[in-house]
Amino acid sequence: MSYRVGIIGCGRPWKSEGATGFGMSHQHAFGYKASGHATIVSLADVVRANAEAFAAIHGGADGIYTDYHEMLAKANLDIVSIATWPHMHADMVIAAANAGVKAIHCEKPMAPTYGECTAMVAACEANGVQLTFNHQRRFGTPFRAAKALLDSGRIGTLERIEATCDNMYDWGTHWFDMACYFNDECDADWVLGQVDLRDPQTVFGVAIEKHGVSFTHFKNGVTLLLSTGYQAGPRFGLRMIGSDGIIDVGVDDKTHLRVKGKGDAAWAIIPDTEGLHGNDNVERCVIDLVDALRTGREPELSGRRALRASELIFATYESARTRGRIDLPLKSTDSALLSMLGK
Repeated sequence: MSYRVGIIGCGRPWKSEGATGFGMSHQHAFGYKASGHATIVSLADVVRANAEAFAAIHGGADGIYTDYHEMLAKANLDIVSIATWPHMHADMVIAAANAGVKAIHCEKPMAPTYGECTAMVAACEANGVQLTFNHQRRFGTPFRAAKALLDSGRIGTLERIEATCDNMYDWGTHWFDMACYFNDECDADWVLGQVDLRDPQTVFGVAIEKHGVSFTHFKNGVTLLLSTGYQAGPRFGLRMIGSDGIIDVGVDDKTHLRVKGKGDAAWAIIPDTEGLHGNDNVERCVIDLVDALRTGREPELSGRRALRASELIFATYESARTRGRIDLPLKSTDSALLSMLGK
């Protein structure tokens, strides 16, 4: 069978005239086509011209709407992709879940508050809907190769993960998620963090910290240290420290993966042609979610896995607000960061 797909938030392709984001819906569309089991039949965008331009490339011209609620009511959809800004995600995911679709694929970050994140997962569970969020780095070639090196025992037993990025929310959600991926989806038991609220920035309409630090302790003893904001001097993306060595992912623009295991006299550079932002990653995400829907297995980017990463973000903010360690599961449902900023 071919699943009927609807897109909410068509936008414009990245760096094209009128674009307000990365044009992720276009990447979703390439994935549905590549899956061989899905057809885009309907589009919803508040700017009709965006949907018409999208349809000219990917199809769906016979089902264009400016109100996504109307599309959900009339289009008889199996799968819905949501590629809008984070503050819109919860309402759209819950509406799609209640409309009777089989699967929902939504952009990250999940939502501006933890309560909205949990509400999306709960709504989909209650309606038997497969929910995924686009943490596409799980499908990146350097990350997959790094996991294979780790699983092979090249650096012994994983003990510590360190990462740096611009912010905990939009970019950090990837590193929190990748830490869970590398640590075999182990749950965390507590988080300790701090954020600098001077000169707060915004990303896709959500306020983010200027600098921050988050320390996570996982139940298997592995720890994660994430620092955000401007980093003076050399920086790497993500480092895994094991009992017998180190794996670095995202060293610089030329070195995407390197390893130095027990007995190695120097770093071994692992060749990679895609880098951290491979264009095919989103396509692979969509292929996986369609296959998971067909076979009944849990998709790689499942809602519960995305929720685990989001919990670490909001627990870090809560730790900053309370000036103490936050034991998980997280009890607060707001965003402590937005609360401290008076948002």
